[in-house]
Amino acid sequence: MPKDLPLNEITLRKYEKPYDSPKRELVKKVCLSLGLLQPGDSRDIIVDILLVLDEARKQKQLLTSFDVRDRVEVLRKQNSMEIKGLAESNIRRQLKRLRDILFVEKQGNSYRLSEFASFSEIFSTKIEKFLIPQIIERIKEYLAKLDSAQ
Repeated sequence: MPKDLPLNEITLRKYEKPYDSPKRELVKKVCLSLGLLQPGDSRDIIVDILLVLDEARKQKQLLTSFDVRDRVEVLRKQNSMEIKGLAESNIRRQLKRLRDILFVEKQGNSYRLSEFASFSEIFSTKIEKFLIPQIIERIKEYLAKLDSAQ
């Protein structure tokens, strides 16, 4: 009997249209929309990780988890935010979550946004056209099996 562990999972939420919000707020809404953050969650280090990786993308830089941690710390200090969630294990766990939804790639011991692509391009190619159809197809297989079950 197979275990009840998902091979992939994604949560999708719809929020109001984006208005003239600061970039950090836009990234936070993307994280909420993709289930990377829960509504009301104050532990939002993943937002800063994405911001740091996006800045590195512009220079086509690969970052180690230590680089990510150090840059996130600087970013949070610049914005007068609490310096929480910067433990190396937490940074790696958040990077793994981003890898699981195909937003981030690991090369050796370094990370980057997938193929140094923009957020929109990553969502379109990795999530909308690849991950979601696979999940939907598997759900359909279960539904067909259920329909034919006695």
